[in-house]
Amino acid sequence: MNKYPRLLSHGQNNKVIVLSETEVGKLYTEDTRSDIGSEAEKMKFANSVNDLVAKFHRLEYNQELNAEMLVMERIYPIDFRAYEVEMRELWISVFKDQLSKLHKAGFVHRDIKRPSNISGYAYDNILLTNEGLRLIDVGISALKTQVGETLFEKYLEIENAEVKEFEEYFLNR
Repeated sequence: MNKYPRLLSHGQNNKVIVLSETEVGKLYTEDTRSDIGSEAEKMKFANSVNDLVAKFHRLEYNQELNAEMLVMERIYPIDFRAYEVEMRELWISVFKDQLSKLHKAGFVHRDIKRPSNISGYAYDNILLTNEGLRLIDVGISALKTQVGETLFEKYLEIENAEVKEFEEYFLNR
């Protein structure tokens, strides 16, 4: 039996539940690899640059589930394979432009491609919506101001390689 009502998804460390038609809550029930305050700050930072990352709404505590909760916009993904390659080319171009703006502002997502030992699809954190490609889950994202130039550049190098792989996947599937 599922302990969490309205479970939408779950990753390696957290579960996401539906709160309403417009909001979901990422639950923090124990020590995880990311801290709720840090994730909220990174999400707010990315939201201040552009609309690529899911919108942060608030932090709250869910008494029923005994869990801290990061509340964010609910995103309804659609299957990109239903669209012509020309549309996908446009979406990937906008995605790369928006991601580049985040990078220039000092934000790197760090979870474009999931590690092979984590269950789920390789690009679970990139969703196609009616507004184009969007990113979710900024738990391990990094801000240049927090990690410094050297680490940020290393993360950026890895992310740029993953974006090239994603583009190939997205356009040729």
